[in-house]
Amino acid sequence: MKNVQHILARKGSAVIAVPAATTVLDVLKLMAEKNIGSVVITDHDNQYLGLATERDYARKIILMGKHSDDTTVGEIMSINLPHITPKTSIDTCMLLMSENNIRYLPVFDDLQVLCGIVSINDVVYETIHSQKETIEQLHSYIHAT
Repeated sequence: MKNVQHILARKGSAVIAVPAATTVLDVLKLMAEKNIGSVVITDHDNQYLGLATERDYARKIILMGKHSDDTTVGEIMSINLPHITPKTSIDTCMLLMSENNIRYLPVFDDLQVLCGIVSINDVVYETIHSQKETIEQLHSYIHAT
C-alpha cells in the first residue's frame, strides 16, 4: 500500500512558508505567483504554527467583512490540523481529509519537524496512479495465462 512518502518523493518536500505577521494580501499574491492553495505559517523561530489556505481567505476575510491588506495571516490560519508522517497511508489521508473537511495535511517527521504538505489533489492523484498500476498488472496477468 502506498503512503505519504511516495507523494513526497514524487512532488518533493519543499514548502512555502511565511511569518504569521505577513498580511493576507501578500500571502494571496504569493499563492497566485506560485500557483498553490496553501502556505505554511511560522513563528519568529521559523517553527510551524498552521496553514493558510484559499478557503481561510474566503471564509475568514471575505465573509467576515475584513480587509486582506490590514489583516495578518496569523489571524486567519488553520490550526490544530491532523498531523501525518511519511509512513501514513494514502487511505488514512483520505479519511482524515474527509472526516475533517480539509484539503491539506502537514507532514511531520519523527522529530516533529515539518517535512511537507499533502493536498487532496496529491492524494487523489496517487490513488488513481495506484489503481492504474493494479489494472495494468491484472491485464498482464490475464494475457499471460
